Amino acid sequence: MSTTTFWPQVRRIALPAVISVVAVVGSIGSSNNQPDRRDADWLLVVLVLIGSVSLYWLRTHPVPVLWATAASSLVYMLREYGYGPVIFAFVIAVFAAIRAGHRSAGWIAIAALYTGHVLGRFVLGINDQNVYQILLVGTCFLVLGFLAELFRAHRDRVAAANKTREEEELRRAGEERLRIAQELHDVVAHHISLINVQASTALHLVDRKPEQAGPALSAIKDASKEALVELRSIVGILRQNDESAPRQPVAGLERLDHLITGTSRAGLEVHTIVHGDPRPLPTGLDRAAFRIIQESLTNIVRHAKATAATVRIQYGEESLVLQVDDDGESLTGPPHEGNGIIGMRERATALGGTLTASRTPTGGLRIVAHLPLEARVSGQADV
Repeated sequence: MSTTTFWPQVRRIALPAVISVVAVVGSIGSSNNQPDRRDADWLLVVLVLIGSVSLYWLRTHPVPVLWATAASSLVYMLREYGYGPVIFAFVIAVFAAIRAGHRSAGWIAIAALYTGHVLGRFVLGINDQNVYQILLVGTCFLVLGFLAELFRAHRDRVAAANKTREEEELRRAGEERLRIAQELHDVVAHHISLINVQASTALHLVDRKPEQAGPALSAIKDASKEALVELRSIVGILRQNDESAPRQPVAGLERLDHLITGTSRAGLEVHTIVHGDPRPLPTGLDRAAFRIIQESLTNIVRHAKATAATVRIQYGEESLVLQVDDDGESLTGPPHEGNGIIGMRERATALGGTLTASRTPTGGLRIVAHLPLEARVSGQADV
């Protein structure tokens, strides 16, 4: 027998074994020490063992065990053996049955045992109990039922709390997967877009003006290196052991100049305008602001026929406002919202902010994001 099955079997045997010893010894002792009760005999031992040994099947057959303990206890009491621990098995069976959801069976067994005890004594002519004693016994049985119900309610609350905690952990795991997916999308899309543009430039120049292809190839090298560094940093989040965290700094607005330099090398002239006093931001807000600007510039490089873009950052008292415009071809109507804009809006919404996409007066694309500074208290602050 393996260890995984040995100890559960031992625990299953331990309860009826302990109850059997306690009930048999206690019942024999109580019967022999109570002169007004029947002396202990072989039937007493049999009745006690029926109830206590049946507890072995308590987990698999709680209702049959409940009735076995009730029947043996009833016969024991009608035989007028001494008051003792014979009732222990019945009490345990009631708690187990009600906890397992067999509430009706538990209450019916309690009522049957009490009714059988009162009527049985009347039929057998045993009239040594007055009304007050009968009511006292009934009260004890009611208390037993209510205590079992309280125990069941407590177990249900614990189970519900555990289920809620598990669901919360699954929700957080899903949000973490979404966050990592967004990070991977932004990093890969931005750098691959820059590499694509520079590769096209290099292919165009390599035959006609090979001496001018060098800067484009250098930009490809830098963009690919930067992508690898950021990917390594993001993948480090997935580590499940005690390895040290990635030393690459988290992407934030302090890296904006580096982002604009790389984008400018792809042929897009980017101007930055800052309003207000720049100051440190919560990590989640700082990262989201950087990624929104990065994705906006990526969309311009990939989709807009633009030569210049303007990034405006306004540090307000209550919010951080980002605006990215491009001078792309003059178009009318609302812009098409692809995965890039949807992803940026999800980042803003997760922080309690908003993001809109519209046309500039000249027909280019304008992205405006309002990110509240109190986003640090949001449950999604790190998205």
